[in-house]
Amino acid sequence: MNARAEPQAFESLATLMATRAVQWPDKPYLLAPDSGHALTFGSLAADADALSQHYAAAGLENGQTVSVYLPNGEQTARLLLGSMACGLVINPINLLCQPAQLRYILSHSDTRLIFTWPGGEAAIREALRAAGLDVPVVVTTPDAASLPALPKVRPDASALPPADPHAPALLMYTSGTTGTPKGVLLTHHNLATNGANVSREHDLGPADRVLATLPLYHINGLVVTAIAPLVHGGSVVMPMRFSASSFWKDITRHGCTWLNVVPTIIAYLLNDPDGKAPEGVRFCRSASAALPPEHHRAFEERFGIGVIETMGMTETAAPAFSNPLDPQHRRIGSIGRPSGTRARVLGRDGKPLRDGQIGEIVLQGENVMAGYYKAPDVTRDAFTHDGWLRTGDLGYRDADGYFYITGRAKELIIKGGENIAPREIDEALLRHPSVLEAAAVGVPDPAYGQEIVAFVVMRDATPCDDAALRAHCLRELGRYKTPKEFRFIAELPRGPSGKVQRLKLLDPA
Repeated sequence: MNARAEPQAFESLATLMATRAVQWPDKPYLLAPDSGHALTFGSLAADADALSQHYAAAGLENGQTVSVYLPNGEQTARLLLGSMACGLVINPINLLCQPAQLRYILSHSDTRLIFTWPGGEAAIREALRAAGLDVPVVVTTPDAASLPALPKVRPDASALPPADPHAPALLMYTSGTTGTPKGVLLTHHNLATNGANVSREHDLGPADRVLATLPLYHINGLVVTAIAPLVHGGSVVMPMRFSASSFWKDITRHGCTWLNVVPTIIAYLLNDPDGKAPEGVRFCRSASAALPPEHHRAFEERFGIGVIETMGMTETAAPAFSNPLDPQHRRIGSIGRPSGTRARVLGRDGKPLRDGQIGEIVLQGENVMAGYYKAPDVTRDAFTHDGWLRTGDLGYRDADGYFYITGRAKELIIKGGENIAPREIDEALLRHPSVLEAAAVGVPDPAYGQEIVAFVVMRDATPCDDAALRAHCLRELGRYKTPKEFRFIAELPRGPSGKVQRLKLLDPA
C-alpha cells in the first residue's frame, strides 16, 4: 500500500530538504538511468549544505543569481535545488535559446556564476563575450555524482545564512516568442506551495515515482517532477533526454506509478506502433498546453491509463488548474477546477462574466509570482487593478466550476468581426485520421480582416491532400470557419513545455 497523508506545509526549499533528509536519509530521491546512480534525500541535503559553504567561499551572497545551462541529470537537479536551498536565486536557462536571447538573459539576470557542460560551454562563452560580461563559468556534466569545484575568493567565509521563505528563489525567463523574454521571479513559498498543491491534488505519497520527461529549465519539469516528490517523499527517474522509443521501457524498468507529460509527448506515444504501457501506472498528468480531446480519448483507450488534464504557467509556479483524481469527475476538454488558486473570467470591461461566457481567465493564489525581474511596468500590466494575474488565456467556466480554454487573447482569429478560437479548428482537423497535429492561425485579408490558415502535420502511414481536408472541415466546421489554406509541414514550432507557438508559424524566418 502507498501510505499517503495530507502534504505537510513547508515555507522554504531548505526546510523541506532538511526535513526529508532527517526522515529518510537513505531513501532514493532521484534515479539517474544514464549513470545508474541514485541520489538519496540525505545526500541531496548534504550537497545543499556543501554548496552553501562553496558559494560563500566563491564570494557570493544570498539573493544573488546563479545560472544553470545544463540538460537534465542528477548534477543539474542537485545544482538547481541546492542553490535555491542555500539562499541564491537560480536561473535555469532554456537550452533552445537563440544566441540573442542567451545574451539578453545572461546580462539581464545579473548572474554571478554560470554552470554548463562541455556541449554548452562554447555558446555560453560566446554570449558572455558578445555581451561584454566577465562571469565565472564552471563546466561539469549533467550526470556527475559529485559537486563541481568553484572558484575561491574568500576561503574562510562562513556558510550562507538561511533564506527568507518569501525571498526569491527562482528566476525563470519566458520563451520570448512575441518579444523580449521576461524574467519571472518566484519565491521559496511559491515553489513549496505548488509542490504541495500537486501532491495533494493527485494523492501522491512516498511510494510514488515519476519519470522526468520535461526539462528542468521549464517550470513544469522543475516544480512537478522535481519539487513535488520532495513534498510527498516520492522519487523521480531522470534520464538526460526524453525518448519516445524507450519511454514505456523506462516506466516499466523503474516502476513509475504516474506520468507527467505534455500533449506533444502524448501525440508521439500514440504514433509509436510498438508502445505498450505496463501495469501499475495510476494516472497520466497532461499539462502546459491544451490536450486535444481526440488524443485524450485515444491515449486512454490504447494504454488503459486515465489522463488528468491540468493547466499552469511560469507565473504560477506550474499548475493552477487540475481535473480531479477521480475518473468519474474528470471532464475531457476542460483544464479542470482551480488547484491552490482562485480563478474568474473577466470581460473586456474588467468585470466578472457569468458562467458560459468567454473572457480572459485571471488568477490569485499563494503560488502566483512576486513579479517580473527589473520590470515594474510589465509587472503592473500583468495584474488587474485589484491584484488578479492576467493569464492571457481566453476561456469560460461552466456551471459546475470547471474551466475551459478557447485560445490565447493574442492568437484569437477575428474574421469579419466574428471571434474564432483557433483550438476549435485544430480539434476539427485532428478528427481526420490522416492528421497527427494541427494549428490554425489568422492571416491578414482585405475582405474579412483576417482569414484562416491551417498548418498540418500528417501521419506518415496515411497521406492526404488539401481537398480532402477542406471537405472534412466543411462537414465539421461549416464554410465560414473552414481554413482558406492548408499548409503541410514536418513539425509545429513549440516552446520547451510543448506548447505550440502559433505566431512563429507566420514568421518568414
